[in-house]
Amino acid sequence: MSIAVRLLVVLCVISLGSPAFAMNSGSGCGGECASCHSLSNQEAAALLKDLGQVKAVKPAQVRGLFEVEVERNGQTGVVFVDYGKKNLIAGQIFDIATLKPAGPAAEPRKKVERLDPNLVPTKDSLLMGNPNGKKRLFVFTDPECPYCKMLHAELKKLVEQDPEVAIYIKLYPLKMHPHAYDKARVILGEGSLALLERSFAGEKFPAPGARDGKKGVDETMKFAETYGINSTPTVILPDGKILPGVRPARELEQLLGGK
Repeated sequence: MSIAVRLLVVLCVISLGSPAFAMNSGSGCGGECASCHSLSNQEAAALLKDLGQVKAVKPAQVRGLFEVEVERNGQTGVVFVDYGKKNLIAGQIFDIATLKPAGPAAEPRKKVERLDPNLVPTKDSLLMGNPNGKKRLFVFTDPECPYCKMLHAELKKLVEQDPEVAIYIKLYPLKMHPHAYDKARVILGEGSLALLERSFAGEKFPAPGARDGKKGVDETMKFAETYGINSTPTVILPDGKILPGVRPARELEQLLGGK
């Protein structure tokens, strides 16, 4: 059964009278909804276990919904889950004023598995390992992503094990982490791996200053979205293969051909 058919089978319509959409004029979400509502990949995986494998979760362009990317039988599609985590929507969301799509449709789309690594800019990156290393990895990292923290620890092991590895860390803050964007600006502005590790450790973090511009972070975000990188962490190997998720240092070393 294709994911499109599967989505139709589980299609549910959200009731606007649901408590998840009830707004009190004196309190409630006054700005960034993600500061009050969250849906982790683990929660989404549990909710949608019969639908497929959850690949990514982020706030939808329509308030009150999470956008969830699901993979099934090698195909990926998008569904929407309400903030109450009780209802599921499959289908296209349209802007009433323009009648144009306000988000991706719940249709299968080709999974991106390879990308020419020469297309990935080394500019606006943090460098781990040997600057002249012959084995280059690109890693897209969110400074508030717990899985990125786990991968970061493995990357540190990797550079200790293989002196020929050069790792370019691209700061890619996801919208589901409301403070990640400003943190990415500060980290990139300082060019500091230590600051990235402070963020992973949950330590107090400085606010962006005058030299902590947005351009470098914005360009990385644009690049990732252009080439279908929509989750963190994501690793791009020297042969262009794209590996989402955490990988142990031993596996990465093997994929790089050993020492």
